[in-house]
Amino acid sequence: MKMQSLALAFLAATTIGGVAWVFIYPYLSGEKKAESRRASVAKPEPAARQADKTQRSRREQVETSLKDLETRRQKEKSIPLSVRLTQAGLHWTTQKFWIFSGVLGVVVFAAATILGGGLLGAAGLSFGAGFGLPRWGLSFLKKRREQAFLKALPDAVDVIVRGIKAGLPLFESIKVVAADAPEPLKGEFLAIIETQAIGMPLGDACARLFERMPVPEANFFGIVIAIQQKSGGNLSEALGNLSKVLRDRKKMAEKIQAMSMEAKASAAIIGSLPPIVMLLVYLSTPDYISLLWTHPTGQLMLVGCVIWMSIGIFVMKRMINFDF
Repeated sequence: MKMQSLALAFLAATTIGGVAWVFIYPYLSGEKKAESRRASVAKPEPAARQADKTQRSRREQVETSLKDLETRRQKEKSIPLSVRLTQAGLHWTTQKFWIFSGVLGVVVFAAATILGGGLLGAAGLSFGAGFGLPRWGLSFLKKRREQAFLKALPDAVDVIVRGIKAGLPLFESIKVVAADAPEPLKGEFLAIIETQAIGMPLGDACARLFERMPVPEANFFGIVIAIQQKSGGNLSEALGNLSKVLRDRKKMAEKIQAMSMEAKASAAIIGSLPPIVMLLVYLSTPDYISLLWTHPTGQLMLVGCVIWMSIGIFVMKRMINFDF
């Protein structure tokens, strides 16, 4: 019992001493004072603190701009038809577009029925002509307009840079571009001028360019102008760097197009062989191949072939189109 009491007393004393060593010794030895002195010496100067705040605010502005970009990209997945018409450069209303699609579908259905294509084949062709062909036309016009815009944008940015270096304000330099640039760049910069004239800040007006022309280069231009309007800086240098980036992206796109032309030619040949063979067989022996659109089984086979060919063309297109 005596030995147990001594052991318990020893353990209690050791525990109390350890706790005192951890919590009381730093105050008695001066370690807390030394840490406080080191912390006071390590504090940044007011100027350094101000520079850090400025750098942090610019970084926050860039992050905000990138978040806005991501939000616009998410919205782009479900673009309204009216916006798609504007992006394609058409001044149509949605009602006019649907009327045109319906009339085209009815005309194709009537033509296929008169030519003896059968109801099922005529309905398939009518559906493709009424819903697929107009939307494909919109995509084609939109892509052609974007290519024309990208072709003229680096020269327009260079004009703005020279105007700023010559002493012109940014808004006046944009007016020079809007007066002399080719379409569609001229119309887009005129829209920026009109938007700014009704009271919207110039940075926001330039940022809205991406909504009408959904290409990364237009978004780069809008972000540069928006950040410069908020935080200041050397705008001519920033736009000069942007012009260099745009030209480098253009060179990269042309290089990719040149390297992928062989694959595109192969895909075009493979995709066009079945329709060409079908046309040649029809010209030589029309009674032999006419069963495809006169007999119900042939119509089902023809629809299946069209579906599988469409899937193959889509896969080949995805394989030879590169994003960068």
